[in-house]
Amino acid sequence: MLIENYRNVRRKIDEACRRVNRDPKEVTLIAVSKTKPVSMIEELLPEGVVDFGENKPQELKEKYDFLSRDLRFHMIGHLQRNKVKYVIGRACMIHSLDSVRLAETIQQEAEKHGLIMPVLVEVNVAGEETKFGVSPDDTQKFISEIAEFPNLRVQGLMTIAPFVENPEENRIHFRNLYNLS
Repeated sequence: MLIENYRNVRRKIDEACRRVNRDPKEVTLIAVSKTKPVSMIEELLPEGVVDFGENKPQELKEKYDFLSRDLRFHMIGHLQRNKVKYVIGRACMIHSLDSVRLAETIQQEAEKHGLIMPVLVEVNVAGEETKFGVSPDDTQKFISEIAEFPNLRVQGLMTIAPFVENPEENRIHFRNLYNLS
C-alpha cells in the first residue's frame, strides 16, 4: 500500500509537470515520515526516495542517527528554539522559520556546526489564528532582518492552507504566496 501510494503521487507530479512543460526532476517529493516507524522509511528506499519530512525534532534526530547519512531529512513542523540543537547538522532544510528569535537560534547553532542552514519562511497567508507564520504584510521586513545572518539561507516561502472540503478553495492562498514571493 505504501509503495502504491508513493508511485501514485509521483505519477501525479510527473503528469502535472508535463502539462506545464516542467522537468519533474525540479520537483522534490518529500515523503512525510513523521510518527512512522523506520521500517516504513526503509520500505521506500528501493524506490529511490531520499527526502523525508519530520515534525518532531527528537524523532528526526533518532531516525537520522539510525539510518544512512545519504537520506535528507526536512524539518517540516513548528520548531521551538530549545529543539534547534536536534535539527542542525541533521536536517537539510527547515521549512518553518517564523520568528527572528528562532532565526537567531538557528544562526547560532549553524555557526557552531560550521554550516549554512537552508530555510523556508512560513507565512500565514490565510491569517488563521491557530497557525504559525509571519503575516504577509511583515514578510519582506522579516526577510530583510534575517538576511544579515551569515549561516542562514532563505530558500523561499511556505504556507499551510486551511482545511477545506474543496481543495480548489485554497488556490487563492497559494496564488497569494506566489505573488508575495
